[in-house]
Amino acid sequence: MNRALVKRIADAVLYEGYILYPYRPSIKNHQRWTFGGLYPEAHCRAVDNGETSSNQTECLVRGTSATSIEVVVRFLHLTDRIVGEVLPPLAEWPRDTEPPFRSVPMLRIGEQQWHAWQEAEECEVSLGDVTLDTLSAAPRCVPFWFPGGRRSEPVRDAAGMIGGVLIRQQQAIKGVLEIKAVEVAAELFRLTCRVMNRTPPQGTASESREEALLRCLVSAHTILGVREGEFVSLLDPPACWSETAAACQNVGTWPVLIGAAGQTADTMLSSPIILYDYPQVAAESPGDFFDGTEMDEMLTLRILTLTDEEKLAMTAVDERARDLLLRTETMAQEQFRGLHGTIRDPRTLPQEEAHG
Repeated sequence: MNRALVKRIADAVLYEGYILYPYRPSIKNHQRWTFGGLYPEAHCRAVDNGETSSNQTECLVRGTSATSIEVVVRFLHLTDRIVGEVLPPLAEWPRDTEPPFRSVPMLRIGEQQWHAWQEAEECEVSLGDVTLDTLSAAPRCVPFWFPGGRRSEPVRDAAGMIGGVLIRQQQAIKGVLEIKAVEVAAELFRLTCRVMNRTPPQGTASESREEALLRCLVSAHTILGVREGEFVSLLDPPACWSETAAACQNVGTWPVLIGAAGQTADTMLSSPIILYDYPQVAAESPGDFFDGTEMDEMLTLRILTLTDEEKLAMTAVDERARDLLLRTETMAQEQFRGLHGTIRDPRTLPQEEAHG
C-alpha cells in the first residue's frame, strides 16, 4: 500500500468541509460535514431524510487465493466544544467538579475570544493482512467502538481569574466493518467492504441532525491495499472485465486507483467525493483550505481581505483555522504567484502532471 501518497489525498477527503470560508462560526458554517457521514441506524430510521448509516465499496482484485488484502477505514469523531461564562469570576477551580457557568455562543475575555464549535478527532479501524482465500471462505467482521467522555478547562483573564470554561464532550460510537470476497472469473475476485454505524439510540428518536452528528462517522472513507496482486480500475477496466466492473455496487462511496499509471495498482481509495483514478494534490497548493468548492488562489485572496476583527474570530475557532491564517499571511510572493494560471485536465495530461 502506498501509505504516503494515499494519506495526503485521503486527508484532503477527511477534512473536506471541516471549516468553510469565511472560516469562522458564520451562517455558512452552521451546516458542515456534508460528505461521507454515516449516522446511527436508529436515527436514519426515525427521520427518513436521506441520511444513511452505512456505505459499501465493491472493487475487483486480480490475484490468487494467496493474495493478501489490507483494509483501513478512517473517519472523524466529533467533539462538542461548549463555551461557558463564569459569573462572578473565580480565583480557584472548584475541587472535583466544574464551576457553575452559563453556556454562550462566544466568550470574550480581554483581547481573546472562544467560540462554541464542533472539533474533530481522527479515528481508524484496520483489518490486518488477510488472504483472498480466507475472505472467500467466510466474511470477516471487525467490530469497533470509540468511547465518549467529557473534560473541562478554565479560561482565565490577564489577572488569573477564571472568567470562563471550555467543556469538550464526546458521545460513544460503535460500528462494524465487514469484508468478503468472491471469485468471479479465473484469478479475478470481487471484494466487498461495508462500513456500518451501529451506535445504539440515545435520548429521543426525533433527535436533530446536530445531535446525531456527535454519534456519526464523519467523512468516512476506505483505503485498500493488496500484496501479490493488483486492483482493477472501475473507470477504465480491461474490455474483458468491463461488464464485471460495471456490476460492482458502490453505495455512498467510489473506489479509485492511487499511485501512477503503469505501476502496479496496489492501493485504492474509496471516497465519498468523486475522484478520477490516480488523483494527486497539486504541487502548487500550500496546504488544506477545507473548502474544496473554491480555488486556493481565491481563498487566499479572501483570507487576506478579512478585517482584524474577522481574523480574530477565525483564530478563535480552533488550531486548524489559526494555522491556515498564519500560513496565508506569511506566504511568500513567489508561492502566491504559483497559485495563478495553472490549468490541468487529469483525463488528458500525463499522469505525473495530473492532480486531484
